[in-house]
Amino acid sequence: MFRRIPHPSPAFVVAMLALFVALSGTAVAAGIVPRAKLADNATKLQGKTPTQVAALASAPAALAGYVTVKSGSWSLGPSQGNDFAATCDAGQKAIGGGYDSPQGTGLALDTRPAPDGSGWRVYVLDASDSVAASGSVYAICLR
Repeated sequence: MFRRIPHPSPAFVVAMLALFVALSGTAVAAGIVPRAKLADNATKLQGKTPTQVAALASAPAALAGYVTVKSGSWSLGPSQGNDFAATCDAGQKAIGGGYDSPQGTGLALDTRPAPDGSGWRVYVLDASDSVAASGSVYAICLR
């Protein structure tokens, strides 16, 4: 005997749709808005609800001035590990970040905002025992 799998409820379908829209909204907005246009209107997002921010995302020109990407470099000898940072400009807060490892041997063991929110920190370990590694740390900064 087997059980029939019940159909999802309408509420579940709406919740999943909202989740996918929320997760893809910033990625789509970041892909549409050129970095040069993200430079002037810093106070428009302050105090806005998620719905209001989503409405602004549908008008890319309204987002000008909010987001910048800053970077810092990292370099390690074989089997070494250290903490590296990318720092936002004064008055900005880091809302995300990451790193790259062109050689493929740099592993991030920890990635997090700086304690005061002024940048992004990544603890990188060179997993190779014979090859030095280097790359960049990135901070996505919001005015």
